Amino acid sequence: MNNQKSIFTLLFFCLVFIGFAQEEESDYVEFNDRNNVVHGVYLGLNFALGEVDDKDTYMGGLKVAYVANQQFEVGFAGKFIYSEQNIFNTRTSENEDLIGGYGGLHLEPILFSKSKVNLSFPLLIGAGAVGYVDRDLIRAEEDVNLDDDDVALLFVLEPGVSALFNINRYLQLEAGVKYRFSNKIDLFESPVERINGFSAGIGIKVGVFNLGRNRYKKKL
Repeated sequence: MNNQKSIFTLLFFCLVFIGFAQEEESDYVEFNDRNNVVHGVYLGLNFALGEVDDKDTYMGGLKVAYVANQQFEVGFAGKFIYSEQNIFNTRTSENEDLIGGYGGLHLEPILFSKSKVNLSFPLLIGAGAVGYVDRDLIRAEEDVNLDDDDVALLFVLEPGVSALFNINRYLQLEAGVKYRFSNKIDLFESPVERINGFSAGIGIKVGVFNLGRNRYKKKL
C-alpha cells in the first residue's frame, strides 16, 4: 500500500513538472533548420617537424579554406620545406641542404564536428619544386639563388590525421601527423630520390567557422 502511494505521488509530481515545463516553453516556437548548411572560412598557419631520408626536416605552411557545415574543408594550402641533408657537392665544394616548396588543393573531412574536439583527415594534392643550397648561406640568412640545373619539379600527395580543438567560433587549434608521398626527383649527386616521410605538427586557424549557427527555438 505504501509503495502504491509512493508511485502515485511520484506520478503526480511528474505531471505537475511536465505541466510547468510546457507552460514555460509556451513563449517559444520550435522549428528545425538542421538541414541548413553552416558556412565558415579561415586562414591557417602551421609548423611541423619530420624527416627526409632519416634527416631532420622542418616545414611551415599557410592555408585558406572554406568549411561546409563544420564537416568538410576545401581550399588551398602551401608549404615550405627545409631538410638538413648536409650533402657534399663535388661540383661546388659546398655542404648543401635540401630546400623547396609545394602547394595545391586542400581537402579535409571532419568527424565529431559538434564537439569541442574533432577528428579530421586532411589531404594535400599539390606540386612544387626542390633543390640544394649551401647550408652556410641559409645559416647566415643570406639570399639564395638556385640555378635551373639545381631544381627538380615535385608532385606531392600528403594525407594525415589531426585533432582539432575548438576554442571559440573564431579560433581553432590543430595537431596532427602526416605522411608525404612524392615523385622521384633528379638532382645532381643527390642521394635523395623522393622526399617521402612522416611529419608531426601544430597549427592555428583564425576565421569564422559557423556563420549562421543553427537554432531550434526562437522566442516570440
